[in-house]
Amino acid sequence: MELDFRTLALLLLIAAVVAMLTRRLRLPYSVGLVAAGIFLAVLPFAPKVSLTKDLIFTALLPPLLFEAAFYIHWDQLRRDFSVIVVLATLGVALSACVTALGMRYLAHWEWLGALVFGVLISATDPVSVIATFKEAKAQGRLLVLVEAESLFNDGTAAVAFGVVVAMASGRQLTSLEITAMLLKTIGGGILCGAAVALGALLLAGRTDDHLVEIAFTTVAAYGSFLLADHFGLSGVLATITAGLVMGNFKSSGAISDRGKEAVQAFWEYAAFVANSLVFLLIGMHEARQDFVAIWLPAVIAIALVTLGRAVAIYPCCFLFSRSSLCVTMKHQHILLWGGLRGAVALALALGLPPEVPQREKIVTISFAVVAFSVFAQGLTMASFLRRMGEIPR
Repeated sequence: MELDFRTLALLLLIAAVVAMLTRRLRLPYSVGLVAAGIFLAVLPFAPKVSLTKDLIFTALLPPLLFEAAFYIHWDQLRRDFSVIVVLATLGVALSACVTALGMRYLAHWEWLGALVFGVLISATDPVSVIATFKEAKAQGRLLVLVEAESLFNDGTAAVAFGVVVAMASGRQLTSLEITAMLLKTIGGGILCGAAVALGALLLAGRTDDHLVEIAFTTVAAYGSFLLADHFGLSGVLATITAGLVMGNFKSSGAISDRGKEAVQAFWEYAAFVANSLVFLLIGMHEARQDFVAIWLPAVIAIALVTLGRAVAIYPCCFLFSRSSLCVTMKHQHILLWGGLRGAVALALALGLPPEVPQREKIVTISFAVVAFSVFAQGLTMASFLRRMGEIPR
């Protein structure tokens, strides 16, 4: 069933109640939502909403990406840009290789199926990561590293995923074609996002009506994604770029003073709604998965994903160990355990073509890894940050 207005109203009511309860119980909001979704799924009157790639990517992901990028200051991002790019490229590649090799030789999957799974699960999910760290009240350089890395490696993984799926579908690609596809998808996505954001800012500068200014930011968030996706470019990178451009140019006079306050309030609410729906729907669909039948490959996958994250973090950060960009060992440990998986991995898995080897196993194992991320990592993140001295005890 599609997400209609009655179902949306019910899910928002549940989300609001869960938000109140988790705050009183001092539990992560995302964990409470997934648990509520699991409980809701077993009730006889539970709505049957299909969790699809289109729903996550087209409806729910753009506002979350845009809102996160909107609040990243370019000065902070520029300082650690080299570290973030290395983690989001080399780190994703290393993580994908470790996971794919492990699934091939330990779980005995076919090469293509293992490679597809390795790529889609390699990037941390900005939805889960940012929600968890903001709830834990992390701040400073750590928050910038965590947020920016999760945003950019998400874009990298989505681009690499398109290449791998093309290969898994039987398309023969040369190294030159793969390079050209990557450059076109990444560069085109960034250009789309910048063009849409600058156009929206130009129009917003001609009005001081805060409602119209909100409308232009909404067009930038969704328009950049849809435009890039229409041309086969990276919608994820387009929306991230649009958020960065509008967030860093909002003080240039293009948006009025009243408009800034209204825009910030609107995007906080939009992110809350999208976040709530994502985690509730994940919980509802987790309840329908038969994890008992695949417990061994699921355990193998969870161990490999964690190992892959470690291989992505420690060697990449070591490259900067003798520079001013050195990432402390404490922050490296946090980046490792804070590498949560969530909606993006599920969206990519659910969008796999039927001809991809072991498609159903990939979908079910992806749900298992996400369940581990939400409950094991999500529940322990705040206490881990306290132990590392990043938030008050």
